[in-house]
Amino acid sequence: MGVTRSREARNYFDSTQGRAAVFSLRPTFREKKDLAGILLRPKSASWDGLGPKKCLASLPTCPHGGRLRRRWMNQTMAPSGERLIDLCAIWDAGVYLPSAACNRASSGVARKRLNEAEKLSSVREAQLKQLEVTRPRVLGSRERGQVPRMARQPPPPWVHAAFLLCLLSLGGAIEIPMDPSIQNELTQPPTITKQSVKDHIVDPRDNILIECEAKGNPAPSFHWTRNSRFFNIAKDPRVSMRRRSGTLVIDFRSGGRPEEYEGEYQCFARNKFGTALSNRIRLQVSKSPLWPKENLDPVVVQEGAPLTLQCNPPPGLPSPVIFWMSSSMEPITQDKRVSQGHNGDLYFSNVMLQDMQTDYSCNARFHFTHTIQQKNPFTLKVLTNHPYNDSSLRNHPDMYSARGVAERTPSFMYPQGTTSSQMVLRGMDLLLECIASGVPTPDIAWYKKGGDLPSDKAKFENFNKALRITNVSEEDSGEYFCLASNKMGSIRHTISVRVKAAPYWLDEPKNLILAPGEDGRLVCRANGNPKPTVQWMVNGEPLQSAPPNPNREVAGDTIIFRDTQISSRAVYQCNTSNEHGYLLANAFVSVLDVPPRMLSPRNQLIRVILYNRTRLDCPFFGSPIPTLRWFKNGQGSNLDGGNYHVYENGSLEIKMIRKEDQGIYTCVATNILGKAENQVRLEVKDPTRIYRMPEDQVAKRGTTVQLECRVKHDPSLKLTVSWLKDDEPLYIGNRMKKEDDSLTIFGVAERDQGSYTCVASTELDQDLAKAYLTVLADQATPTNRLAALPKGRPDRPRDLELTDLAERSVRLTWIPGDANNSPITDYVVQFEEDQFQPGVWHDHSKYPGSVNSAVLRLSPYVNYQFRVIAINEVGSSHPSLPSERYRTSGAPPESNPGDVKGEGTRKNNMEITWTPMNATSAFGPNLRYIVKWRRRETREAWNNVTVWGSRYVVGQTPVYVPYEIRVQAENDFGKGPEPESVIGYSGEDYPRAAPTEVKVRVMNSTAISLQWNRVYSDTVQGQLREYRAYYWRESSLLKNLWVSQKRQQASFPGDRLRGVVSRLFPYSNYKLEMVVVNGRGDGPRSETKEFTTPEGVPSAPRRFRVRQPNLETINLEWDHPEHPNGIMIGYTLKYVAFNGTKVGKQIVENFSPNQTKFTVQRTDPVSRYRFTLSARTQVGSGEAVTEESPAPPNEATPTAAPDEQSIWNVTVLPNSKWANITWKHNFGPGTDFVVEYIDSNHTKKTVPVKAQAQPIQLTDLYPGMTYTLRVYSRDNEGISSTVITFMTSTAYTNNQADIATQGWFIGLMCAIALLVLILLIVCFIKRSRGGKYPVREKKDVPLGPEDPKEEDGSFDYSDEDNKPLQGSQTSLDGTIKQQESDDSLVDYGEGGEGQFNEDGSFIGQYTVKKDKEETEGNESSEATSPVNAIYSLA
Repeated sequence: MGVTRSREARNYFDSTQGRAAVFSLRPTFREKKDLAGILLRPKSASWDGLGPKKCLASLPTCPHGGRLRRRWMNQTMAPSGERLIDLCAIWDAGVYLPSAACNRASSGVARKRLNEAEKLSSVREAQLKQLEVTRPRVLGSRERGQVPRMARQPPPPWVHAAFLLCLLSLGGAIEIPMDPSIQNELTQPPTITKQSVKDHIVDPRDNILIECEAKGNPAPSFHWTRNSRFFNIAKDPRVSMRRRSGTLVIDFRSGGRPEEYEGEYQCFARNKFGTALSNRIRLQVSKSPLWPKENLDPVVVQEGAPLTLQCNPPPGLPSPVIFWMSSSMEPITQDKRVSQGHNGDLYFSNVMLQDMQTDYSCNARFHFTHTIQQKNPFTLKVLTNHPYNDSSLRNHPDMYSARGVAERTPSFMYPQGTTSSQMVLRGMDLLLECIASGVPTPDIAWYKKGGDLPSDKAKFENFNKALRITNVSEEDSGEYFCLASNKMGSIRHTISVRVKAAPYWLDEPKNLILAPGEDGRLVCRANGNPKPTVQWMVNGEPLQSAPPNPNREVAGDTIIFRDTQISSRAVYQCNTSNEHGYLLANAFVSVLDVPPRMLSPRNQLIRVILYNRTRLDCPFFGSPIPTLRWFKNGQGSNLDGGNYHVYENGSLEIKMIRKEDQGIYTCVATNILGKAENQVRLEVKDPTRIYRMPEDQVAKRGTTVQLECRVKHDPSLKLTVSWLKDDEPLYIGNRMKKEDDSLTIFGVAERDQGSYTCVASTELDQDLAKAYLTVLADQATPTNRLAALPKGRPDRPRDLELTDLAERSVRLTWIPGDANNSPITDYVVQFEEDQFQPGVWHDHSKYPGSVNSAVLRLSPYVNYQFRVIAINEVGSSHPSLPSERYRTSGAPPESNPGDVKGEGTRKNNMEITWTPMNATSAFGPNLRYIVKWRRRETREAWNNVTVWGSRYVVGQTPVYVPYEIRVQAENDFGKGPEPESVIGYSGEDYPRAAPTEVKVRVMNSTAISLQWNRVYSDTVQGQLREYRAYYWRESSLLKNLWVSQKRQQASFPGDRLRGVVSRLFPYSNYKLEMVVVNGRGDGPRSETKEFTTPEGVPSAPRRFRVRQPNLETINLEWDHPEHPNGIMIGYTLKYVAFNGTKVGKQIVENFSPNQTKFTVQRTDPVSRYRFTLSARTQVGSGEAVTEESPAPPNEATPTAAPDEQSIWNVTVLPNSKWANITWKHNFGPGTDFVVEYIDSNHTKKTVPVKAQAQPIQLTDLYPGMTYTLRVYSRDNEGISSTVITFMTSTAYTNNQADIATQGWFIGLMCAIALLVLILLIVCFIKRSRGGKYPVREKKDVPLGPEDPKEEDGSFDYSDEDNKPLQGSQTSLDGTIKQQESDDSLVDYGEGGEGQFNEDGSFIGQYTVKKDKEETEGNESSEATSPVNAIYSLA
């Protein structure tokens, strides 16, 4: 780790802007004094005591003539930096060239490098002569003899230069750039890049992986130790090491026990420059032991008594997560009475009778094995004086007395006693727990003796029974106590907390990269409790046993390196430890000797816009750190200062680009090993500017508008002009024409109104201009000459002037611009201030158009700037150019912030908010707010705090308590007026009680009335917002009708006792619960009430369709109502004939509930018919639906296309989720349309349609929903079709018709019967052809007496299932059986012999050999298994 320059030293060096490197400046006394104090002295030292005499006590001459060596005279360590300064340097034109001491500079290589460096400047000799001054003789100097002491006078210039040398020597270690080419070329000791955690727990089911990755050049090799002994990987076949890595892999696929490999592992990464170590990795195998078997007796407990159910989980690695559930895997509901402790036990502060309704099982979840183990459940038997469990008593305000449970004071269940102690490590979480018993259930509160709980780190858990403090530090130690209280009394427990600390870093050692001859240090500082010890190692070995190194000195937690050489490279380890842990860090020391090199591509081209700021980068690297200089066009002057600024990383910034800055820039990096250079070509481009901007315009609908946008840009850059409308990309339709310098809109419509922005951009910059287009409706022709002239918005006012400057006012005067044929009606004066909202303009005041001067009232301490906007009937002018600034003097605030509120965001806090004051009401600098609060109706003192923002949170407040709040403004000039008090409330908690005595009365088929008893005000725990009823439809009284059980709610605001719930479904079973609602949310639910709504009238029949296939009949079809709302008894159809104004007699038809079709015989072929259809239940007829028959074909005249452009004959063919749309129009080709449709939920959607794209399919529809639809022209929304209505079909219909009468069902049954008949015929034919053997046709041989087929002379193949399949000869018991179709024919025939013909052919009857156990009758000569049957069919 290199030494870092202090902030003061860095600022001092930066302030010199590099000029001190030339040594042509004479330092002032203040500079000498400041610099000496920064580099050398402690805070109590003076210039005279530690002046340049000690830092530069001797300057012996090096062989090349320079004053080089500087050494501390009588101290081994520098007073402040604790570092030896040992430099050999030449200053040549500001180039600093460090090397070894003078004796090393006399060596051949060093002398050669120094001689090369001498050639860099012709001023070297003159500078060295300035250094030839009389100097004191110092112990250890190479010069001998008497030397006159220097007279006491201001130090010469070389002293200043030498101090700058000292400063540069503190510049820190060299950083290696991330460039891969450099990383691969430079040698580097090993560095650990990845390793496993110190406590490494593995899953026993997986292979073990212990990670160790390292980098270095050359690549490091790896080896391991196990339990501090060498671990020979080659001897264990299960263990391997990944290629190019030190990661160990232990494979158990071939067997083995993971437990055998537990232990402590450490990885060593080594190359020829050193050895790096990993942490000591403790390998452990995860364990999830089983729960011991045990039989648990029922736990008998008296109601109201405390109870602890112990979990005692089996020890696992890591420890399991504990949770309680019932044996049916239902979670145990926990509250402040029943809760689980941190140790896993379940605590009952007092047992109630309802606790007996379930059992209790402790569950342990193990992380690595992903298993959950369940303990045998506990069952409770609660002895009570009140044997029945009345749910209405649960929310009773005095529940315990109502159940006969004696009240008692609190006592602690955990921890025991009145005091305890706890130790926690720094950075961990501190968890304090107090669980108390008592009747009523006690409340727990936490306190810290002698101070407050840390609000930013403390949080309460487990219903306030646990206090968790995150990221514990030493100041969190002390005594904490928990207070358990109920109305019977209180008790407290004190916990003494001690905070210890494992080691933690103050200064972690960092890698140190130095140039030859440079100095450096490694610092390893850590803290802990107890104080950790520090042990240094080098390459994994203790530093004490390492070979001595004269360039290295150990001083406690610091290693100092002097005059480092290539041989000094090594890896150092710092191990700091105490009884709570350890820290191990690796840091290598690498010595590099690298000439300068450039890291960026050569000859880059940078293009920049005129007058912009730019930066030219020149990344470089070298060791020693090179000095970088910039030159332009090969000129010898260094670029720095004025319009140029060179950063420490070598980048050159040009603050404002001008034309003359164009050219070739060269950066040169130099050190004692050589130099490197790179070039950057800078091209300056003209900016892109819109010189003819679009102007606001007012146009009539249907006219043509042209928006100009003329651009000037650099011709070598590609220009792109685009347009925005209302800050969105503009769609260029067929009514618009975009040219390079304008945008033309033909046939302006209302939707064209808005703001238009012209964006002119190149690859380097852009410019934009905005104009607003206003579209007017048609107006009457103007009657006078003035009205006939084109009107425009006024020109901007100009020449703003501020006069009559007063403390709280100023006069603003301006010259009006041209009114452009429309008189100016108003002027708006705006202001901008640069403190709160710089760049934002606010309206100040408004004046008539006849005024051009006004006195403006001002606020204190505002730096005003004004501008004026003129307004006429056309619009507003562009704002004038801003006036000069005017700042008013400050004063105390005259008002306080408004909208002060106090509301709780959590149950134990109150957030105070207000509207912050703006710049015109601040009246002075450093505006802040004094926030005061106190409990209302108490005499306690005000709490106050000063806040700079607009909110403050008060913590640890009781639930929903009123507070008085005051917020007062204050600035540096004083306080504002005394504020009024505002009443706020702390946070609300969920209500604790539910409404009781809930009564339900059914009013009709769709509404009920509710009545309930109000809850006690102290149980609301907040502001009573409303009573709320949750209800849901449990089922319908109609069978097989699916209903949605989605919960609905009805709200009854305020403190009410009754309400009405409407819009229910008739003929349904409902359930209902009630809750109390405050600002936090819902309280507990009341007892569930059930009710049934009576039968109602049905909804309208769906999809009523009227079709006229011919002139004699009209077919009607419909679907059943979506909501029958009862038992349907039929349909009523009313229809009447009409012809114009003549209406015939109405006819009424009644149908059965299953009928959904009807045919009307037309009696009048000329008239049309109007049909009205409704469904009926026993209650009555429901909503009716009306349709009309189409016009008769002989009277339907074709619709002629209108003369004007229009859209007609829109046709919709809907399905359940889509619909096809067609229409007719008389627009020209290429016209685009828009289909707009709205569902019954008023959701509006549009679909753009390209020309000639009919039909259009709408695909995002919902089944059974009604839609309205229209089609209009995209170019002119005013041209639209009529609005039509259609309904999509439902995805599911509850059809009550008899399925046996449906045509599709009858057809399906006929097809199935025909297919079965065909299969039977095919099987019969195949069986007849292959299953009979007509023996008697061959020979007249008598059949055996036992043949049952004597009459027809044939033998049927028997279908025995117990015969083996063809080709299978092995039985289940492994024996070989001879098949019946084997070569031996003795088995056939009636006796033991068969009958043969003379030629040996078998002519006898096929019979089956009769076994003694034969019971199945005759068998065939071949097994007719299912497989054979299939083959026979084939």
